[in-house]
Amino acid sequence: MLNYKEYSDGELLSLIKEESEEAKDILYEKYKYIIDIIIRKYTVKAKMLNIEYNDLYQEALLGFSDAINRYNDNRSSFRTFITICVDRRLQVVIKKASSLKNKLMNESLSLEYSYSDKQSLMEIISDENKNNPLNNLEMDESYLSLIKVIKKQLSSSEKEVFSLLINNYNYQEIAQILNKDIKQVDNAIQRIKSKVKNLLERE
Repeated sequence: MLNYKEYSDGELLSLIKEESEEAKDILYEKYKYIIDIIIRKYTVKAKMLNIEYNDLYQEALLGFSDAINRYNDNRSSFRTFITICVDRRLQVVIKKASSLKNKLMNESLSLEYSYSDKQSLMEIISDENKNNPLNNLEMDESYLSLIKVIKKQLSSSEKEVFSLLINNYNYQEIAQILNKDIKQVDNAIQRIKSKVKNLLERE
């Protein structure tokens, strides 16, 4: 039997391409905790929308499979990529259910989380949006290119934290996903803020 400690993620992904179900099971066991964290993030909204836990979990597994199929090592780490793929899959499920409920009930459902990456980024690098360095940017046109430029300024560990931040994960969730303590995450975020502000000042 394969032991995940003896193989890198890249090696396991290569084995999966060779149709190794065992390698896929190992990756699932290794990163199952991420799926659990993301599902907890949407549990309250899912209950409000009458989405069964099992349905939510199945969608999370589909997001996990999608991450395996789409990942290449030119992206962020596999761990971060899984998080983003699963999260976006559940976002779609929540949005569809919310839209349907709104149509049937003819009323708006107040969602707990923001789905706007743009807004999230502004909140991340600003102090209560006061003196926000992004306020004067045309976000619709420059947001994606800005994200790419910012990532080029970051270390690999900072990129992981940044990718999770702009997908609306809080300090505690990021610490759990990356197996870091909250102080390490906070330090990384302060470095990211400093680099982003310096970048925007140069621009």
